[in-house]
Amino acid sequence: MNKFSKDFIFGTATSSYQIEGAYQEDGRSLFIWDTFSRTPGKVFNMDTGDIACNHYHLYENDIEVLKTLGVDSYRFSIAWPRIFPEQGKYNQAGMDFYKNLVKRLLENGIKPAVTLYHWDLPMWAHEQGGWTNRESVNWFMEYAEKCYEELDSQVDYWITHNEPWCAGFLGYHQGIHAPGHTNMEEALKAVHHILLSHGEAVSLLKEKFASTTPIGITLNLSPMYPASHSVNDQVAANNADGYSNRWFLDPVLKGSYPVDMINLFSKYVHSYDFIHEGDLEKISIECDFFGINFYSRGLVEFNAASDFLYKSAYSDYPKTGMGWDISPVEFKDLIHRLREEYTKLPIYITENGAAFDDQVSEDNRVRDRERQEYVEQHIKAVAELNEEGMNIAGYYLWSLLDNFEWAFGYDKRFGITYVDFETQERILKDSGYRYAEIIKNRSI
Repeated sequence: MNKFSKDFIFGTATSSYQIEGAYQEDGRSLFIWDTFSRTPGKVFNMDTGDIACNHYHLYENDIEVLKTLGVDSYRFSIAWPRIFPEQGKYNQAGMDFYKNLVKRLLENGIKPAVTLYHWDLPMWAHEQGGWTNRESVNWFMEYAEKCYEELDSQVDYWITHNEPWCAGFLGYHQGIHAPGHTNMEEALKAVHHILLSHGEAVSLLKEKFASTTPIGITLNLSPMYPASHSVNDQVAANNADGYSNRWFLDPVLKGSYPVDMINLFSKYVHSYDFIHEGDLEKISIECDFFGINFYSRGLVEFNAASDFLYKSAYSDYPKTGMGWDISPVEFKDLIHRLREEYTKLPIYITENGAAFDDQVSEDNRVRDRERQEYVEQHIKAVAELNEEGMNIAGYYLWSLLDNFEWAFGYDKRFGITYVDFETQERILKDSGYRYAEIIKNRSI
């Protein structure tokens, strides 16, 4: 039996576009995913987040689900185009939704953990170059300042950015996410400005607002392993680690970009002059915690034909519905590495979960045994890590609800609550009942 302290935070997580819907209500303008999801071939089935889980209107129902689960905290994100539908034009009606949500959470004893950026770049910003334009840092500051002014006194945790790897590399290099660009130089500029805006947002909260609310950033991390002991495969694993992990860990926690990756990227980048003097000091500003989204490990092999000399290798691990390796042991490896090489900050697992093909039974139950086992394995790993003194301060299960899964549309379900997207009925899955039991007992 592994126990959790009374201070350990159990929560669930969502993001604005994936659940809110109401995409044209109360003054919200369009952002890059509204446009991207309407582009043929970009999103499965041409699904959009126009309605999603209709959380904008059903948030009271969703708070009831949170109460049933017994969570300590709920992590959600704010939609930037609700707050600034036009450049420089503040929209109080958009902010009021989040103020009401926070108020209701607090009334129910649930701590709000708020992410400022979960990929909702307004179209007005994108049309001026988006994150490739250094001005994006100033636009983000204006937005962050309003969020702090209106919400800081009621918020328990701030997260500046969710997964800059996805926003930067999937959005600007691989083109799988909005805005769908395929340009490495653009991607590196975008990542740099996202990370710089993180540093500026932290210093704004701490200096101008003199706030004591804990603030940090969330990175998605996948430990990378070579498929064999060959030198070639070890090179592949090093480069995969640089692309997926170190390009983000190093600037945020060490104040530098990894030189081996600068060399590798230089084939595609004409100049690194977008990195100004003082930028890395700002990016590596001291935070209060470090957020990690963990889903899976990576197994790679050498491939001379690929840009960075690696490709995914065959793995015989059991897989989730996304085809991702189920790898709780490698999750522990990752935490050990972070403690040895990077940070002593409290770590929050800000997302962890799995997609599977869920079915509603005739008795209106969702018996998602595989997800339940996935969650149990990873929560047990967290408990074991804490017994070793690894200081994992909290765990947020992804996700509270089945939702719009980005390029996969509504084809992939990550929720511990089943959502019928036609009727908006919510059904707590067996994994949800099990999570509630773990939280109540504070043990696994």
